[in-house]
This record gives sequence, structure tokens and C-alpha cells, in this order.
Amino acid sequence: MTWEITRDSELSRRGNCVVAVCATKGLADLSQEFRDLCRNDNTTIIAELSTENLTETIRGKGSRNLSLTHPTEIVGRKSTFASDRTIMVLADKAACDLNRELVHTLTSPNTKLRVRLIAET
Repeated sequence: MTWEITRDSELSRRGNCVVAVCATKGLADLSQEFRDLCRNDNTTIIAELSTENLTETIRGKGSRNLSLTHPTEIVGRKSTFASDRTIMVLADKAACDLNRELVHTLTSPNTKLRVRLIAET
């Protein structure tokens, strides 16, 4: 169970966890300082997903197993699995858990999503 944000401009039919496309950054674009914080098992990582009228907060954990090197994708996982696409593990939400009003809003190609990533130690 995951959520994903991608720099890609289109979705495949299998992309049922994708929250947003056309992102301006992938994991590899995040600052080294932020990525170092994410590689700590004791770090709490927060993703705030905001549209003009709605905000959803997802909380997860950092992990020493995160490489944070993917150039186009950012994925949060409810499991402990880590790949080059993973920003957080043990997330409290996957795409299927997000507010349905937010999900509906994101189906419009005119909707802008602001993603704020926070690492707390």
C-alpha cells in the first residue's frame, strides 16, 4: 500500500497509487541535508499535500535503508520495504486512504498540488 508523486506527465492504467503527476522534483532533487535526515530510523517524515482548499497530512518514518535517489518518483509506503523511490516507510496512509474530496479534486488537470515534506528528529 503506497502513495506516489511523479515527474511523469501521464499515468498508466496500473497507476492506482499515483496522487500527482508533473511534479517539479524527484527524490534525487531533494537537498542532501533533508535526505540524510530521512535515512535515520528515528526521524518522522511528514508529507503535507495541499490544494487550494484541502490539505492531507501523511506521517511515516525514516529508515537507514532509504537511498532516496530516484530522479522522477517519490513514494510513501505503509510497509517497511525500501527502494530508490521510497521517501518514508510505515506511512499512516496510502493513496486509498486519502480524503475522497481531495482525490476527486486531483482528477482535474487544472488542479495544482503543493507538497511540503518535513523531517523531524
